[in-house]
Amino acid sequence: MPPDTLKIDGHSLALEAACSFSRDGGTLEIAAQASTAVRASREVVQRLLHSGKPVYGITTGFGKLKSVSIDPVDAVELQVNLLRSHAVGVGPLADDTTVRLLLLLRLNTLLRGNSGVREEVCALLHALLQHGVHPEVPEQGSVGACGDLAPLAHLALVLIGEGRARVKGESLSGKLALERCGLQPLQLQPKEGLALINGTAFSTAVAALSQSSAQQALELGNLAAAMSLEALQGSHRPFEARVAAIRPHPGHARIAARMRSLLQGSAIESEHHDCGRVQDPYSLRCTPQVHGAVSDALEHVGMVLEREMNSAADNPLIFADVGESISAGNFHGEAVALAADYAKCAIAELASISERRIENLVNPDLSGLPPFLAAGKPGLHSGLMMAQVTAAALVSENKGLAHPSSVDSIPTSANQEDHVSMSPIAARTMRAITNNTRHVLCVELLAAYFALHWRKPLRAGRGVQAAFDFLAQHIAPPGPDRLFAEDLKCIRTLMDDGSLLAAVNRVAPPL
Repeated sequence: MPPDTLKIDGHSLALEAACSFSRDGGTLEIAAQASTAVRASREVVQRLLHSGKPVYGITTGFGKLKSVSIDPVDAVELQVNLLRSHAVGVGPLADDTTVRLLLLLRLNTLLRGNSGVREEVCALLHALLQHGVHPEVPEQGSVGACGDLAPLAHLALVLIGEGRARVKGESLSGKLALERCGLQPLQLQPKEGLALINGTAFSTAVAALSQSSAQQALELGNLAAAMSLEALQGSHRPFEARVAAIRPHPGHARIAARMRSLLQGSAIESEHHDCGRVQDPYSLRCTPQVHGAVSDALEHVGMVLEREMNSAADNPLIFADVGESISAGNFHGEAVALAADYAKCAIAELASISERRIENLVNPDLSGLPPFLAAGKPGLHSGLMMAQVTAAALVSENKGLAHPSSVDSIPTSANQEDHVSMSPIAARTMRAITNNTRHVLCVELLAAYFALHWRKPLRAGRGVQAAFDFLAQHIAPPGPDRLFAEDLKCIRTLMDDGSLLAAVNRVAPPL
């Protein structure tokens, strides 16, 4: 199997592999055993359809209309009506990366063989991914139970040649988008419309991409902390392994080891080993404790999301081994909502401690460096005064966004759906906090880069020096006031494309 091929079976999709496929593309392959499971579950649906028994969503209406019987001759129309009536999302459209992951997760769920769809449904989802057809999915309108109905209905409409989709950036009708790629719309059969929209795929997709971005932000935060520590001539001793060993949180040990690696061989630390400073500020000294807790939180969140990616999350569920269906609540997004809310608090803390390190860098009373790292005449030049204010504004914004979405619930569907998770709101605010945090880290990286110029000719630890040298290829040294916003944009690009961390990891490999 080529290295850029992702093989899915409904059971073993890895979070980072899924996110990488959604960001970078590649070939997608469906495992043979998954196709067998799909066929078996469809046979059960066919038997149930003609059994004369009421089966939710197959021979009955939906939600409050669950007691309304549907004649088998109307079962196909029922599925189309479901998609049309539920596609009432509003707000900004999900970007192509999110939609690709949304398609992938919906397909992976169906491949478990608990949803009762035909192979043709899976084949068309697979084809949309391979041809780059991205349904236009409004991001607002779901409460996270019965799953992400509105976003997924907009996605599913394209499968029947309705709705809208982007193909190579061009917005087209669903019908034309399929035609452009030589694909035929589906004629939905009983259960299939419901299986396509009844699940947590939108919440999970947004949260998963945010978690992946947050993991990289944590690595960037470690680098920024190490650069700030060197610029402020801080002590390396708090990162010793024996300190972590007597408080055995795994994240603490991981971050302390990473800091030791980034700081290894520092001439700055050697020069100031006996400077008389007893303790550094918490934002420097407690990096392993704070970043370590963030690391442990993100690890837990990643495990929850990866489990959700490989779950059957619709209703009713089909059990082909015994030929039964069970109407249950796997569509409820509480697991995703609580995980995203946990991640929100953790990521916000990464920004909060970063902003405090920025303050230590730009405040001359704390750093001993020129005010606001302005290389020109103080007063005439403001340096990074306002950059710190930007960081403070983003940290404050994060505090509001970090309020847990999962503690809210509004009954829907005439009180049939009387407790909901708000998982998509938790996921979207997680994404916003992650984006804000990455901007804050840009400010710290710029401030630390400027401050390290005053430590020359002493060389910093190997990872810090690699980052400094790399940034020096793209960012001018401190000097008279200039448009620092352009410097921040440049650093954000170097963060987002992975080139900054790659330059550091070549000399200070990650654990």
